[in-house]
Amino acid sequence: MVNIKRFVFNPFQVNTYVLSDETGEGIIVDGGVSTAEEMGRLKNYISSNGITPLLLVNTHAHIDHIIGNFEICDTFGIPLAAHKDSRKFIENGKIYADTFGLTMNNIKEIDKYLSEETPVEFGNTKLTVLETPGHADGSICLYDPEGKYVITGDVLFYQSIGRTDLETGDYKLLQKSIWNKLFTLPDDTVVYPGHGPETRIGTEKVGNPFVSIPGDR
Repeated sequence: MVNIKRFVFNPFQVNTYVLSDETGEGIIVDGGVSTAEEMGRLKNYISSNGITPLLLVNTHAHIDHIIGNFEICDTFGIPLAAHKDSRKFIENGKIYADTFGLTMNNIKEIDKYLSEETPVEFGNTKLTVLETPGHADGSICLYDPEGKYVITGDVLFYQSIGRTDLETGDYKLLQKSIWNKLFTLPDDTVVYPGHGPETRIGTEKVGNPFVSIPGDR
């Protein structure tokens, strides 16, 4: 059974997740840490629960989700995994940080490229990678069919969707990602988004006002 701990970090209120199972192994999803206090909270939780993190995964590489990549990977001695199409955002991270008034001292390059052919594994857990562009090139979701949850980054939120007015955003492509990759999952699948509270696939299929009907995609 996977335990999921959510932290809310940085001025953009990013959800950084720590996933771990009964083996004590785990992963960190989205490096939102931006201060020493936030890093302290993350370290304390991991240490006090005896978790051995194996990997930091970026659901996508907008600056609010990668601001703490280097510090997290350096602190825990773990590699960074992301989709190859996230490279351009990561390589220009300092520029994006300056634009939004954030401090990013070091860039952490991607160590492992993720795709739908490369599951994310830790302990007894295997997460399926879903390629879900539209909010940004390189956006992925992590789905656990056994645990019945999906981590959606900024693709799908509670009663909302990711914005598409930023670089590489594409509204029609985002709608296709939601319908073809997320709304095909069981209705009781719990959604852990990149911002805001959790929800369920069934809830969003019937009540999300920002998801078009299939014929309008």
